[in-house]
This record gives sequence, structure tokens and C-alpha cells, in this order.
Amino acid sequence: MNRSLSASNADHSTRFVVLVALFVTALVTSNIMAVKLFAFGSLVLPAAVIVFPVSYILGDVLTEVYGYRAARRVIWLGFVCNLAAVLAIWLGGLLPAAGFWQGQDAWTTILGQTPRILIASFAAYLVGEFANAYILARLKVATHGRALWLRTIGSSVIGEGLDSAIFITIAFAGIIPSQGLVTAVVTQWLVKTAYEALATPVTYAVVGWLKRAEGIDTFDRDTRFNPLALGE
Repeated sequence: MNRSLSASNADHSTRFVVLVALFVTALVTSNIMAVKLFAFGSLVLPAAVIVFPVSYILGDVLTEVYGYRAARRVIWLGFVCNLAAVLAIWLGGLLPAAGFWQGQDAWTTILGQTPRILIASFAAYLVGEFANAYILARLKVATHGRALWLRTIGSSVIGEGLDSAIFITIAFAGIIPSQGLVTAVVTQWLVKTAYEALATPVTYAVVGWLKRAEGIDTFDRDTRFNPLALGE
């Protein structure tokens, strides 16, 4: 198989829809979970680290099987869904609490993210995910579809690195000392990348099954990689 994504019906297959739903769920859930910090040995990490890398794994699968064009639409869909969730939570927080309900402070603490954190999260997500999809698609053409592990891990190293650097810098610059920022970025980057590397056998299995089931194997040879070109 060496076909580009001409099969729009594959775009809307049940398998494709399930992948998109899982991608969006991982993204939105990780943003809610990120407020909790946990200790892993001497490391302190956000709870989202157990879910957020899944969005990159699913992004790899989407790009590898369906191509950059499909991944581009899914990335923007995830952004819109995440924004809708943030707005819904914000509106919920504005509603006057019932007199007998004592959970308003807890709601604000857990769900009331500051604008700075939200901007950091949105910017990091868009840059990281688009870098991940672009590099994987380019490497697939360059390697003639061989060495999937090189594409998934290589793209994640860059995508997760950008995501961690942008989020930590925007969210905590001026709050955490410079050395602390660097340590936080490197720690999250290494943990997320290791997570995805360990998941490589699962990625191989899912990609292989999807290519057979959908009957496509997309190569982005003539694709315009403009992240804003949603109509193409």
C-alpha cells in the first residue's frame, strides 16, 4: 500500500472516529489532572503525565495511517474541544453556590486555572502537536515508510520537548528560578519521551492493524504543511 489519503470515507470510519475521541479525551483529561502533583522518587510531576503522552501516541498513529491533513484537523478539533471545556468550567465557577454547598473553594483550587496557565497550555499544545505531526510525516517520506520506531520516537522527542519548554516557560518564568525552569523542562521532557518509547510495541500493533483494516498507508509527498490550511 502506498496511497495518499484519497479515501475520505476512511476519514470517517468508526476506527478513525474512535481514535479522534480518544485523542480529545486524553487532551481534556490531562489538562484537568495537571493541577495535582505527585512524587516519583526524587521527582515531582503533574498527574497529567500518565495521560498526556497518550495524545502524542494517538497523534503519531493518526499521522502515520491517515496523513498530516487528517492529523491537522484533529489537532484543531482537540484545541476547540479543550477551549470549550475550559469555558464551561469557568462558567460553572461563576454560578452562585448553594448556601449548603461547601465546595466552592475546592472547585476554584482544582478547576480555576489562571489565564497564564491556560495560555501556556494552549500554546504548548499547538506547537508541540504540529511539530510532532510534521516531523513524523516528513520522516515517513524520507525513510520510505521504514523504521516506524524512528519516526514515532524522533517526532516525540521534538514535539514533547517543545511542549514542555513552552508550557513551563510561559507558565512559570519569573516565579521559578531559571535553573528550576530548566530542570522542570528536562524532567518532563525525558519522562514523556520515555513513556512513548516504552509504548512503541503498542503503537506498532495499532498502526499495523489500522493500515490493514482501513486499506490505506498515507505518504505526505505533496502535502502543504501549513497548520492553518484546514480546507486542504
